Amino acid sequence: MKNLSLVLNVVLLVAVAVLYFLHFSGKPSDRTSGNLISSVSGDPLIAFINSDSVLKNYKYLDVKRKELEEKTKKLDKEYQNRVQGLQSEITNYQRNVGNLTLSQARALEEDLQKKQQNLRVYEQSLTQELMGEEAKLNKELYDRVTAYLKKYGQSNGLHIVFKFDQTSDLLFAGDSLDITREVIAGLNSEYASEGAANPADSASVR
Repeated sequence: MKNLSLVLNVVLLVAVAVLYFLHFSGKPSDRTSGNLISSVSGDPLIAFINSDSVLKNYKYLDVKRKELEEKTKKLDKEYQNRVQGLQSEITNYQRNVGNLTLSQARALEEDLQKKQQNLRVYEQSLTQELMGEEAKLNKELYDRVTAYLKKYGQSNGLHIVFKFDQTSDLLFAGDSLDITREVIAGLNSEYASEGAANPADSASVR
């Protein structure tokens, strides 16, 4: 079950490599000034978020991660049950092969080989299913965060929002440009509002 276990580890880590880069149109005089770090009405046009902090503290991701973890455990249990069932058949064959005719032994061996092949196919299908679920979650996460950043940027006069982590090209930025806390609070507030608007999902939001 090595492949499925690896997928589980990837899912739990959810190392989502996303670039939050938004560039909104400004006034012609602003855009032709040649200085994107200038200010509009005293507000900075550039800001950044710590993507690791967003991934760690975004409640939507926490809920979805747990849901995916539970699904992975369920599928893993189903797989293990099939493995144990096949192992039991193999053990039974080995125990009784001496009492079988040659044709009976060959028939059982062929049947066991087919079941082993089917089990490998089943394992591959589970791995692909989980990878698909992870990719779907990554896409939903990217869409949700960038959609919020667009609204936040428009409300606060920002032209560009960078992501900042150990893999980014942003090596330094002043603390005054860090909007991580505000973005996390806003994202969680929106997610809580979704739960209030959809009572059936409110338990998941909490």
